[in-house]
Amino acid sequence: MGLKLNIIATSLLLLLASSTEVFGDTIFYVTKYGAKADGNTHITQALLKAWQDACVSPVVSTVMIPDGTYALGQITIGGPYKAPINFNVQGTVKSPMDTSRFKAEAGWIAFQQIDQFILSDGGVFYGQAKTVWGRKCPSSAYCNQLPINLRFNFITNSMVKDITSRDSKQFQINLLGCKNLTSYNVGISAPQVSLNTDGIHIGRSSGINITNSTVETGDDCVSIGDGSEQINIQRVTCGPGRGISMGSLGKYPNEEPAVGISNCTFTNTQNGVRVKTWPASHQGTAFEMHFEDISMNNVGNPIIIDQEYCPHSQCNLKVAVKLVCSQGVPCQDVELGDINLKYNGSEGPTMSQCKNIKPNLLGMQLPRTCT
Repeated sequence: MGLKLNIIATSLLLLLASSTEVFGDTIFYVTKYGAKADGNTHITQALLKAWQDACVSPVVSTVMIPDGTYALGQITIGGPYKAPINFNVQGTVKSPMDTSRFKAEAGWIAFQQIDQFILSDGGVFYGQAKTVWGRKCPSSAYCNQLPINLRFNFITNSMVKDITSRDSKQFQINLLGCKNLTSYNVGISAPQVSLNTDGIHIGRSSGINITNSTVETGDDCVSIGDGSEQINIQRVTCGPGRGISMGSLGKYPNEEPAVGISNCTFTNTQNGVRVKTWPASHQGTAFEMHFEDISMNNVGNPIIIDQEYCPHSQCNLKVAVKLVCSQGVPCQDVELGDINLKYNGSEGPTMSQCKNIKPNLLGMQLPRTCT
């Protein structure tokens, strides 16, 4: 797979216009449909009924989960509907602890095929996953039963803001086939020991903005899969976790990701920014990838471009900058400027590792890159 990478300045235009955030006068409280804030009684049917009534409203409406603690089973929320619907969650919603109650790979809460949608209002989606962490996924039927906290499938022209996803059993938030979706001021929390709990995974989506958010998890803070483009990540604090990853690329033909990452901070993470491609992969191009104004504190592998990615390999190198490209199609038009990565451990000095690449080097290079 060929790879074209420019590490240069980029700008992000985030549209938070008031015209996209319109709340209707009609509010459907789940408590009026029998939902109880006792933390034990499931509100699944009450929420479905409130949403169904909102779907037939001829004007913009809001489904509301007020303050309190609620138990919620597996649920899919979608259309058809007559007018845009907002979903406000003020309380804490808890997932069932028993994974056998979930349909495989369906997720805990799935929002599906909705346009002009806003999820907001400070609520917490609590996955109650501490009892299920410990096995590597995906590799078994057990792993397929571990639900993602929040799935957004084919959501367009929408916004997710001011919410928290906590202790998911698998990925915290998953975007599939979404277009023009902004995630703003979203908190994601899980301990470092949690396996396969990517903070936000983006697949086959375009026009995605992730801004002003904090991600603490046991896997990638943000992972970007195949078929994604125009992904902008700005002012995200990552750690603990495994950094922000593009890929693994090359598993499918015609993947063309385009990503911009700026003003982000990584603290106590395994990796920083990473682009990984399967060896002997399908032909494709990753282009317009911009990494700018990145701060890294106690990061194991700050910068990685790896076209020979193998997740089970072992490496003892103290590598701060890794640029490993394929021999058949080497990386081209790669520019690195003002790299300043100081090693604070006792096993230094650090080094760079380069293969099949001749980058254009500008400004400071610490450690010295590709020399």
